[in-house]
Amino acid sequence: MAPSLFLITTVELNLLALMDAVSTAASKPSGEGESLQIGAIATFLGVVRGENLGRRVLRLEYEAYEPLAVRAFARIGAEVAERWPAIRVGIHHRIGRLEVGQTSVAIATCSPHRVDAFAACRYSIERIKQIAPIWKHEFFEGGDVWIEGATADPHDEKAKAEAFRRACA
Repeated sequence: MAPSLFLITTVELNLLALMDAVSTAASKPSGEGESLQIGAIATFLGVVRGENLGRRVLRLEYEAYEPLAVRAFARIGAEVAERWPAIRVGIHHRIGRLEVGQTSVAIATCSPHRVDAFAACRYSIERIKQIAPIWKHEFFEGGDVWIEGATADPHDEKAKAEAFRRACA
């Protein structure tokens, strides 16, 4: 059985499993009764970087309100399908302690064409930053700080338009 399209987890993310989930979802008939013809799979991996704002990062700790975060991911999937009907998206986010170089978020989109797959992937990460209830605690040499998480109302059309503008810039 393919993994869920939308997932919060404490274990290492598996990009191949996510790509399989998206491909499987695309092969099932849509509301119109047809499956997608996959010509492209675009992916995005967010990785813990070793420096932020001139400080050496030691690690990050992510927290999420899991039920609402998964719902936000599903909402993003619905927005992608509304804007790009021929695309399927999957989003997996890791929580807990992550070391520099580890993957925090994985996104996969599949589409008949690469241009839309890339745009939908970019749109998805922009919307995650806007609406998913996920918080990041950054530990660096000499201290730590909480990084502000999502602040946009999921129904805010201006925020959606801004995410689309960034995705297609």
